[in-house]
Amino acid sequence: MGSLPADFGGRILFILQKYGPSLLNGALTTLIIAVVGTFIGCIIGFIVGIIQTIPVEKNDSIIKKAVLWVVRLILNIYVEVFRGTPMMVQAVFIYYGSLTVFGINMSMWFAAFFIVSINTGAYMAETVRGGILSIDIGQTEGAKAIGMNHYQTMTSVILPQALRNIMPQIGNNLIINIKDTCVLSTIGTVELFFASKSVAGTYYTFFETYTVTMAMYLIMTIFFAWLLRVMEKRMDGPESYDLATKDTLAHTSGMIRFPGRKWGERK
Repeated sequence: MGSLPADFGGRILFILQKYGPSLLNGALTTLIIAVVGTFIGCIIGFIVGIIQTIPVEKNDSIIKKAVLWVVRLILNIYVEVFRGTPMMVQAVFIYYGSLTVFGINMSMWFAAFFIVSINTGAYMAETVRGGILSIDIGQTEGAKAIGMNHYQTMTSVILPQALRNIMPQIGNNLIINIKDTCVLSTIGTVELFFASKSVAGTYYTFFETYTVTMAMYLIMTIFFAWLLRVMEKRMDGPESYDLATKDTLAHTSGMIRFPGRKWGERK
């Protein structure tokens, strides 16, 4: 073990030089788990949210109504349980419970992805449901009027608009997951917080080590917040665009019979 500098700045540099690679590996693990977990969680959330918004018509069969009722009950229990309990408790319950009860020994990566995904999926399910319900009902009625079924209406009309509405919440969940992956250290996942604990315990430099750790978390969250804002702007399209001019409207409506003549010009 090398000698530890006496001043605060020197200790920060010492930690970066000696344990920088370990902290970076932990940060990379954190990012991978957060990004993959958020992506899978969004898929789960979309599936659950769409099922929860399937309309039940009066002329539907009793079997369809019964199946939907049972499925929605199960999904509601899933959403309430995972929204109403801390991720740390979920991680310990699932990781050790699966081994004790079912004899399933999860790998570190699988356990991390599974826990973050199902936790995110519960939150995204309510977000997607709200996003779908936020779209004006007239658009659904219009789609049905031209012969679209529920699946076509969702994929072609409702979901593209709902996706834009819920993009900020998707980004918010990603940023939350970047921070909350630290709870996975309770099941031995070697992410940034776990690596930081090991470094801090070696020299008892808790304040200096967690100063570096906090800065690394902040850099990651600020970067992804900026990236998501860029994506939202791209989805919105250009801020300034040309509306249909009166000439264009006149041409398309058949009001102008002589294209070579200027608007309003009389012969």
